[in-house]
Amino acid sequence: MRTAAFHTLGCKVNAYETEAMEQALLQAGYELRSFEEAADVYIINTCSVTNIADRKSRQMLHRAKSLNPGAVVVAAGCYAQAAAESLKEDGSVDLVLGNQEKKDLVRILDAYFAEELEAPFAVGDMRAATQYEDLAANRSEGHTRAFLKVQDGCNQYCSYCIIPFLRGNIRSRRPGDVRREAERLAASGVRELVLTGIHLSSYGRDFKNAAEREDFGDGAANLLELLTLLDGVEGIERLRIGSLEPKIATPDFAAGLASLRHFCPHFHLSLQSGSNATLRRMGRRYTAEEFRAGVEALRAAFPDAAMTTDVIVGFPGESEEEFSESFSFIEEIRFYETHIFPYSKREGTRAAAMPEQVPGAVKKRRAALLQELNLRRQREFRTSRLGTAQEMLSEETVTIDGQAYLVGNSREYVKLAVPLSALGGDCAVNCLYRGTAENFLNSEILLLTNVSKT
Repeated sequence: MRTAAFHTLGCKVNAYETEAMEQALLQAGYELRSFEEAADVYIINTCSVTNIADRKSRQMLHRAKSLNPGAVVVAAGCYAQAAAESLKEDGSVDLVLGNQEKKDLVRILDAYFAEELEAPFAVGDMRAATQYEDLAANRSEGHTRAFLKVQDGCNQYCSYCIIPFLRGNIRSRRPGDVRREAERLAASGVRELVLTGIHLSSYGRDFKNAAEREDFGDGAANLLELLTLLDGVEGIERLRIGSLEPKIATPDFAAGLASLRHFCPHFHLSLQSGSNATLRRMGRRYTAEEFRAGVEALRAAFPDAAMTTDVIVGFPGESEEEFSESFSFIEEIRFYETHIFPYSKREGTRAAAMPEQVPGAVKKRRAALLQELNLRRQREFRTSRLGTAQEMLSEETVTIDGQAYLVGNSREYVKLAVPLSALGGDCAVNCLYRGTAENFLNSEILLLTNVSKT
C-alpha cells in the first residue's frame, strides 16, 4: 500500500479539488497521511494568485522533498499551470499537473510507478478547456461543512489578475450532477454546503440549451435557480455561497435568496476599490455606485446580513486621493470583514506594464490603515449580535482557559461557543443549537446562553 500526503494553498476551489483527489487516491488503495509524516507521494495543490502565493508554493514543494528525498513530489494546480517550464528544472519536483490534469492523478501516478509515463509534465492549454472536468468529492467524513464546486474559469480578465489564464473560460457543472453530489454529501453527514467556483456569479451562462441544464426537475439556468434546487436536499440545513460579483445582487436576486429555507445571509462581494478611477484601470465591470446598490438590495432582504469583501491597495496609479476615496467608501459600507491585499504584479497581465507602480512602503501604510478599520468593524458587527437569538451549527470541542466548549458558527458566520458544562451531556458536534449571544468569550467568539438543541 502506497502512502500519500497533501498540502493545499489558495482558494476554496483548491480545497474542494484536494478533497476530490484525496478520495480518488483512497479508492485506488493509497493510505493518506498528514503532510508532516513520511509518505511515498506528496501532492502540493498550488496557488498563483499573488507573488507571495508563488513563493509559498515553491517552499512547500521543496519542503516535501526534504521530508522524504525518495518520495514522488507532485506540483498540481495554478502555480504548476503558470510555471511548468521553470518547474522542469526544479530538482524537488517529479511530476507537474495543470488544472485540467488533476482528475488524472491516479492514472498518472500509476504510469509513473510502472515507468510507462511518456513525460512527467502534464499541463494542458486552458484556453482549449470547454467542458467542466470530471472531478468530484462525494463524501466528507468527520466534517459538518463541505465545499461544493459548481463552476470553473473566468471570462472577466481584470487587468491585474492571472487566474483566467490559468483556469480558462467559464464552465458550469450540470445542475443534476451538483444535486446528486449534494445528496451524497448529506448522506455522509454534511449539514452545511458552501457553493464555490472561480467566478460563481457566472454559473449557467455557458449553457447553450435546456438539455445542458437537464436531469433534475426543471434544471437550473443560473445561480439562484441552482440554490433553489439544492434548498430541498434532505439533511442539508445550511447553504452558503462564495464570492459574488456585485452586479448580480439585484432586488429580484436578493428576494429569491430570502425565499430559501436554508440560505445563510453571509455575502462576500468583491470590491477591490471604492474609487471609480481605480476600478476602471483594474478592468472591473461595475462602479462604486453599482456596488452600493447591490449591498442595499441584499440588506433590504437580509437586514442582519454579514457583508465581507476583498480590497487591493496600491494598484498602479492609485493616488492618495483615490485611496482616500476608496477608504471612505469602505468605511461607509460597513463591512463585517475586509480582506486586504497589497497589489502584487503578475507578469502577463496588463497591470504589470502600467506606469506609476506604487512603492511598497506606501502599500504597507495603506494596508495598515484599512486593517485598523477592519478590526474595528469586526468588533462592531459582533457586538451588534449581543442580546440577539443565534443559531449555532457545532463543529468542534475546544478548551479555552481550562474550560471545555462546543464551538461553531452562526448563520452569518460569526463564531459562537457554549460551555459543555451548560449542556448537561446533551452535546455533540454537527448539531444545531439555539441560544442568546450574551457576551464575548474572547475577541473573536461570542458566548451563547439559554441554549437548546434543535
